[in-house]
Amino acid sequence: MSTTPDNAVRAYLADHRDAFLADLVQWLRIPSVSADPGRTEDVRRSADWLAAKLAETGFPVAEVWDTEGLPAVFAEWPSGDPTAPTVLVYGHHDVQPAAREDGWHTDPFEPVTVGGRLYARGAADDKGQVFFHTLGVRAHLAATGRTAPAVNLKLLIEGEEESGSPNLPALVTARADRLACDAVIVSDTGMWAEDTPTVCTGMRGLTDCQIDLYGPDQDIHSGSFGGAVPNPATEAARLAAALHDADRRVAIPGFYDGVIELTDRERELFAELPFDEDRWLATAHSHATLGERGTTTLERIWARPAAEVNGIGGGYQGPGSKTIVPAAAQLKLSFRLVAGQDAEAVQQAVRDWVADRLPAGIRHEITFWGATRPCLTPLDHPALQSVTRAMGRAFETEIRYTREGGSGPAADLQDVLGVPVLFLGISVPSDGWHAPNEKVELDLLMKGVEATAYLWGDLADAWRPS
Repeated sequence: MSTTPDNAVRAYLADHRDAFLADLVQWLRIPSVSADPGRTEDVRRSADWLAAKLAETGFPVAEVWDTEGLPAVFAEWPSGDPTAPTVLVYGHHDVQPAAREDGWHTDPFEPVTVGGRLYARGAADDKGQVFFHTLGVRAHLAATGRTAPAVNLKLLIEGEEESGSPNLPALVTARADRLACDAVIVSDTGMWAEDTPTVCTGMRGLTDCQIDLYGPDQDIHSGSFGGAVPNPATEAARLAAALHDADRRVAIPGFYDGVIELTDRERELFAELPFDEDRWLATAHSHATLGERGTTTLERIWARPAAEVNGIGGGYQGPGSKTIVPAAAQLKLSFRLVAGQDAEAVQQAVRDWVADRLPAGIRHEITFWGATRPCLTPLDHPALQSVTRAMGRAFETEIRYTREGGSGPAADLQDVLGVPVLFLGISVPSDGWHAPNEKVELDLLMKGVEATAYLWGDLADAWRPS
């Protein structure tokens, strides 16, 4: 649908590829590790570098935004068309810790290109996928003859994603007027495989907790008192065992309230993916699949809510035996949520379920560590269709759809800004996010550049949100 000519885009990218990659290598050399207090100045240096590069790209507004923690970068380039959509691109410029002794073949902050692959911490997660927007918008302008993008383009690149985005919700709330948009594009994601390009349509949410159980005021003799008083370790085990029913569904009353079920079309699209269960199990370091009866593995990890026991403990853990009734026990649970579920309602359901199952004589405390909401974009949303078309033109093949089983900060943007979240990423599983020898496939990286060059014109032509 977009009038952006393919040949002009590809010619521009061929002419500017080397300079683009040289700039990316320069940015990757900055060790912007948000989790390391000793790297705080490097994170700021990374933000300053990006803001300067965005200004050089042509963004008339490019600012470093301070937070209670580490800085984010904001940029804006109005289209000049009052009816054009406004799009906010989200990504992050901080990276995971990395050191040669972790198993890297080379210095993680001295990028190396081998066999069409660029190795460096942040090459795929997420500097490479953030930076392709700079060349993409320039190619869009060059191919169309425009002096400003076809959409009102904004960028928010945070500096704490790898540390859990602790200050992102407050930043987005405080700056909601500057960040106002019609859609968010998240470029912090991946594809199914190099030969199966895909677009992600949603992420699960998350809420997790610790349940502390208290019985006797101290450890007591199991011969003198065992069988006659409640045992908190036993009750922790009983809670864990009761978490699922015989069909492996979560047995907490009200847990599934509001769940948006998969459509038949979505199930068909999942089934079209070349899923190799044995290979998936090897990646999972597991020996069999198990989950909710009547659902496939992909449905379970992408579109169904889940409850997991993350840890259970209590009583004596040393060598040999110690015949006691322990004074306390703990249970750690996490709940992955899907579209339609409300995190606060799930938390209350868990509290009620625990209170109803514990016997007299067992006191308990439940601590929740916040929540990340799920997000989902309908397949027929016009902005999603623009992303799909742009990816299809870049890859010259059919684009399929996935979801993401994990959770991320995208839902914070969705909740505060009240707009759909879309995903445009080109990373593949072998890129090794968070692992030693992280890399990005350079040909795929350039496909990401090309897709963004088509996207802005397609969105402006196909979608005029009211």
